[in-house]
Amino acid sequence: MRQRTRFVVATLILDLIALAVGLVLASIRVFNVAWLTQAKLLVGQNPRPMLGLLILGVFLGSWLALRVIDPALSRPNYGHALFTLAIAISVVAAGSFLLRTYFSREFVFLSLAIWLVIAVLHRALRRTVPWIEPMVVITDEQYLVADLAAAPHALVSSVLDPQSSAPPESLPSDTTLVVDLRAVLSDSMASFVSSSTLAGLEVRPFSQTYEEHTERIPLVHLAEGWEISVPLGRRAFYAPFKRLLEVIFTAIMAPAWLLVMALTALAIVIDSGGPVVFRQVRVGKDDKPFTIYKFRTMVVNADKDGPQFTIKDDPRITRIGKFLRRTRLDEVPQLLNVLKGDLSLVGPRAEQVLFAEQFQEVIPFYRYRHLVRPGITGWAQVNSGYADNLEATIEKLTYDLYYVRHMSPWVDLSVVWRSVLTVLSGKGAQ
Repeated sequence: MRQRTRFVVATLILDLIALAVGLVLASIRVFNVAWLTQAKLLVGQNPRPMLGLLILGVFLGSWLALRVIDPALSRPNYGHALFTLAIAISVVAAGSFLLRTYFSREFVFLSLAIWLVIAVLHRALRRTVPWIEPMVVITDEQYLVADLAAAPHALVSSVLDPQSSAPPESLPSDTTLVVDLRAVLSDSMASFVSSSTLAGLEVRPFSQTYEEHTERIPLVHLAEGWEISVPLGRRAFYAPFKRLLEVIFTAIMAPAWLLVMALTALAIVIDSGGPVVFRQVRVGKDDKPFTIYKFRTMVVNADKDGPQFTIKDDPRITRIGKFLRRTRLDEVPQLLNVLKGDLSLVGPRAEQVLFAEQFQEVIPFYRYRHLVRPGITGWAQVNSGYADNLEATIEKLTYDLYYVRHMSPWVDLSVVWRSVLTVLSGKGAQ
């Protein structure tokens, strides 16, 4: 969407301008010249790699903050400036060490200090005006319109009945006309849509606009499911790369999470005794069952009456189990599933076999969430609460299918970042 693109580009440009000012002022202060390349340095001391690393660090940090940490951000964020600063320092430090190039601490830190001041100032000024996409919607699906209107950047000025007469006047030039392609338009409304297109107004399908603003898939707008499988097929190259990175990361971090597992197991034994690890058959990629490992958080034989949804304040949860669920430490053994290839770090939640079979009977396109490997955390988990009924499961499916359709390194990094914030804030899963 044009407004979001302008917002991202403007922030990146302003951050780079702020860095240019910082470089010039720091160069004047440290080397008494306006541009570092004019500084009188010792023979063999080349300042250009340091300049390149500074520019790369600020650009990369600013772009990651906008693209990964909060892709739906409506206005500049001060925390993103600090994140960009940390990335820039890391890039300069790592680059200088690996390239063995000239490095001036005073120049680097003064440049970045000036950049941070200017970056915070331009964010303070631009925070007063978040980017908003004004739109007129042609549809009769009011419940989807309500979801769209609740999105942070969508301003639904009016909703038109597809069978009604067209508005007597043209739309403002900055307004997007959103058309439900499933609806049957009256002759008058069809002519209005055509005229708006010829007039150069932005005309977009309702399903696309809904997906972009809510980061969900409107299930009623799916035809045969190829809308999910085809985009996933185009990203097939990412799956093995993602798998390799997850195995490497999990293996490198093994000493830390194995220690956490040992301490958690001891706490469970002291608290309630009995088995430490809970095993359960779940549905994996391509509907293949696998055994998932979790720390036991409920009393022994909690599912003796058959599979049940976990409810709020479930009496089956032990004392230590409440803590483990809140901090998500109960999911640490699933890293073994990641190494085995059953799970990914990021993906749809692996559902119990019985529940998955029931959902596939009553929820259209439910099986498409199994086109990718399930994950320890996922897009649905960080965007929606725990699903303990059919309605909540359908809502989570709209997020799961969005992930399947848009699976990429940037979405995965965003999920990991938001999952970390969830754990740190104490908002664990049930």
